[in-house]
Amino acid sequence: MSDRAALLKGIRAWLVFFVVCLVLSGATAFPLVHELRLAEDLLRGLSAGEHLPGLTEWFGRVRAGLDQADAEYPFLLYGTDWLAFAHLVIAVAFYGPYRDPVRNIWVVEFGMIACAGIVPLALICGPIRGIPFWWSVIDMAFGVFGVIPLYVVRQRIKRLEALTEPVAVPVPGALRKNCYPENLHVVSPRVTPDLARTPGPAERVRAVHQ
Repeated sequence: MSDRAALLKGIRAWLVFFVVCLVLSGATAFPLVHELRLAEDLLRGLSAGEHLPGLTEWFGRVRAGLDQADAEYPFLLYGTDWLAFAHLVIAVAFYGPYRDPVRNIWVVEFGMIACAGIVPLALICGPIRGIPFWWSVIDMAFGVFGVIPLYVVRQRIKRLEALTEPVAVPVPGALRKNCYPENLHVVSPRVTPDLARTPGPAERVRAVHQ
């Protein structure tokens, strides 16, 4: 396998991994109510409240809020549906670098910028919305771990681009000098009087007799 084929295979493998994680992150935002119920029941079954009381208390509070919203204000959950849809749409955009990594490297860079933006979003909006700091750290971890595969992909795309760039062939100095317009001369063919025009039939017959 050539270096170019190996790089392309690695790029696509990392992109598939990132897209799968992105799709799972988005798809799980649709059934939030049911997922939170299952998560809280699992924590109770593991007796997590004895070791992690803050976690179980937070899950109970979030579940109570979601249950009330689902029962009385279900339209609020429409916002999380759009959140899930946004994840899926962004995942589709990564088909561009999967197909042509060099031309669509900007999609990977866009993803890296989005991952970096998670950190200030969590730090600013978390306290405003009453999110515990330790939960904001978990949110920021998504951005930190998300940028790692994208960084690897970008580095490999740059190497792939270097392999696909045309190689410049050096031109000797003398040849380069002679290629200038002032050194180029157009030689016009000289037309003799005998070749100025094509003789007619009568002239050809007279020439034969002579």
